[in-house]
Amino acid sequence: MKKFIAIALACLMMMGMLAGCAGSSNDLGLCEDGKLIMATNAAFPPYEYKEGNSFKGIDVEIAEAIAKKLGLELVIEDVEFGAVLSGVSEGKYDVGLAGITVTEDRKKTMDFSDTYATGIQVIIVNDGSSIASLDDLFIFNDDGDPTGLKNESIRVGVQENTTGDIYSSSAVSSWGFNDLNDDESIKTDRVVRFKTGADAVAALKAGNVDCVIIDNEPAKSFVEVNEGIHILDGDNEYAVEDYAICVKKGNSELLSKINAALAELKADGTIDGIIEKYIPSKG
Repeated sequence: MKKFIAIALACLMMMGMLAGCAGSSNDLGLCEDGKLIMATNAAFPPYEYKEGNSFKGIDVEIAEAIAKKLGLELVIEDVEFGAVLSGVSEGKYDVGLAGITVTEDRKKTMDFSDTYATGIQVIIVNDGSSIASLDDLFIFNDDGDPTGLKNESIRVGVQENTTGDIYSSSAVSSWGFNDLNDDESIKTDRVVRFKTGADAVAALKAGNVDCVIIDNEPAKSFVEVNEGIHILDGDNEYAVEDYAICVKKGNSELLSKINAALAELKADGTIDGIIEKYIPSKG
């Protein structure tokens, strides 16, 4: 009987381990007591990237500062961007920091902290491209709204599951590139999705897509290390959005602590200092 009980207890312990955060009973609902497990996609400089085996970037340093405020050890898990979102919503990770934009759809499955940065979606093209502005992509009405594409054979590269993907995949009337059916399913798919922004840029250079839509700061990093490509100049911003930290929906205690830490880090200049370190202001 004792042997049976011991085996049963061992099985229960194993099930608890496999359940991940869902089985945690600590006050903040953390995956593991004393640790803040952060999911990211470390291919998005300057927000998150790797140098050797070390994680670097704005999101990494902000997460480190928050973990220190909360008295927790930061543990970083590098996964695909889509897995960051699904992993947090399923309780596999405590938080997600990966240049994550707050959208209404995402708010249905996870909760978001206060905003800590602003992102801008921009368009990268090859040098010599016939695309020099948004006017070369879209037909606009007198109100300045897009009503169609100038070239219906256009192909746009994006990192899958990012807002660049979401915006590009919507109807042209919403500044997307796809034709949609009445039920909003895709009728004509002109968007090519890649695992990382770097893969999308490589496809652009190879001539497999006509442009890439991605956040402005990563775009600058990709342009800096890749000859023959550039970001469209002038008033050609594709979208402006807010970055925030995502947590499992309903984990109000952890969210409250994160927002309190963010407020302190904003007030004492820590966040501005981190952003300035990676994105120096123009002087």
